[in-house]
Amino acid sequence: MGMYLEEFSAGQVFQHTLTKTVTESDNMLFSVMTLNPQPLHIDFDFASKTEWGKPLVNSLFTLGLMIGISVHDTTLGTTIANLGMTDTVFPHPVFHGDTIRVETEVLSVRESKSKPDRGIVEFQHRAFNQNGVLVARCTRQAMMKKKTVAA
Repeated sequence: MGMYLEEFSAGQVFQHTLTKTVTESDNMLFSVMTLNPQPLHIDFDFASKTEWGKPLVNSLFTLGLMIGISVHDTTLGTTIANLGMTDTVFPHPVFHGDTIRVETEVLSVRESKSKPDRGIVEFQHRAFNQNGVLVARCTRQAMMKKKTVAA
């Protein structure tokens, strides 16, 4: 299970042990499933003529992977809802064969003003490739269950 609101504190950092090597199939399947025909992701000939020389992994796949890797250690079964994601950046591309690792920092924690059984945790997720290069970062607000509810 994930953690409850009371178990989070600002400044907490999670070094997630789960990693993933991104494959060509991951990138193609995600691009096709999301109806994204961007040739930079799916056309090797097109991509070979760009500054990168090869296909880039779809950035929305990278975003989903980054947050997904964080779930087991933080929010598995204890999230009520994602409220939003802001300040999402992709400072370096991800390529087929890159292995992604993730760390998550808790930026803030607060109880709900209207519902006593929950609160909001603000996370910053950061994803790095196998060389330690930052490939993605975002701030996410999640509505989290409380472990105990005052009567």
